[in-house]
Amino acid sequence: MKMTMKKLLTAIIALVAAQSALAGVKIEHWTLPSGARVYFVESRVLPMLDVQVDFAAGSMFDPAGKSGTAALTRSTLDLGAGVRDETAIAEQLADIGATLGGGADTDRASVAVRTLSAPEKREAALDILKNVLQAPRYDAAIFEREKARTVASLKEAMTRPDAIAGRAFWNALYPVHPYGRQATPESVAALTRDDLAAYHARYYTAANASITLVGDISRAEAERIAETLIGGLPVGSAASLPAPPTVPPGSTVKLAHPASQAHVMIGLPAIERGNPDFFPLQVGNYTLGGGGFVSRLMKEVRDARGYAYSVYSYFAPLKQSGPFQIGLQTKRSQANDAIKVSRDVLAGFLKNGPSAEELEAAKANLTGSFPLRLDSNKKILDNVAVIGFYGLPLDYLDRYQANVQAVTVDDVKRAFSRHVRLENLNTVTVAAD
Repeated sequence: MKMTMKKLLTAIIALVAAQSALAGVKIEHWTLPSGARVYFVESRVLPMLDVQVDFAAGSMFDPAGKSGTAALTRSTLDLGAGVRDETAIAEQLADIGATLGGGADTDRASVAVRTLSAPEKREAALDILKNVLQAPRYDAAIFEREKARTVASLKEAMTRPDAIAGRAFWNALYPVHPYGRQATPESVAALTRDDLAAYHARYYTAANASITLVGDISRAEAERIAETLIGGLPVGSAASLPAPPTVPPGSTVKLAHPASQAHVMIGLPAIERGNPDFFPLQVGNYTLGGGGFVSRLMKEVRDARGYAYSVYSYFAPLKQSGPFQIGLQTKRSQANDAIKVSRDVLAGFLKNGPSAEELEAAKANLTGSFPLRLDSNKKILDNVAVIGFYGLPLDYLDRYQANVQAVTVDDVKRAFSRHVRLENLNTVTVAAD
């Protein structure tokens, strides 16, 4: 059966994108006089432009006693800006076929636009992005509506065992660090419009910004766009980081809940972005719990004993030490047994590391799947934005596969021994017998 023209074009685009990914990503970087950092990848494969602006304005910077400020500031940022109300923004984006995206997480708040690169479409989309960044309106009615929605969402989340476990897990790992702060219905309900405006004025500044551009434009056009987007913001200063988190003593937290399945999280603060142990930990974790059905945790907890449908482990590096986590769900009556097996598997891995065969399988998977992480402009944008925000080397993507291949069994054992200690593991269980 013959391919339709649409399918043929899709296949050609995918092939070209894959070849581009294999050829490497050329990242150009410069710093504006205001201190904003710019990262640019010229890509002529598609007539598209992706732009993302990141600020060190995530939840770790919430003012004391005002948890939820970062998230609410970002969620209302694009609901009216400059002369446009939220309806005008939505309608104009639809007219030009552009989209706004982004959000706020632990470390950063981001605003992104995807648009056609034709000048008339591009300039209209970038003008909206500029207004959203520089002149959010925070209309009183919109603010109250979004605050109410956030409060309702938090109240609902606090009834779910997965959300309860997640909150308790972060509190256990970061008892005195801002990473452990959690928005509550009460903390959000107490916020005012002035709190959001003050947060925007402090953290949405040029010196606190990282700009990423990927797409069908020249270097000169990228320079002009970056200047335009940031030019109306106060210069400000980069956000000050708190003292790094310390690893607390191991603890066990058990929370009651009527759910039929127990939710289990095991972990500790482990690694920050840019740590040289990242690659040994990444490769080793594929064998431990990141490789799906071939991982040791899956084989022992699920296949050998039937304790869980799924069990996983991962490292989540952040600006400061992000968590190592093992997670699973199991029958209430099996929770203690599943936890014991998981800890035993981890103990064995810490002692012996992966076998030579496991190591080679992990390397093959991580290097073989790597081009799929760069097979679209959006994926390139996501990766380059991380490089820019966290200050990773510009050749990080070019060297990724070589760094994976260089890992040895001893590298894995040393890295795990430095960052994962059994006596420091925190175990949180919700809904166990």
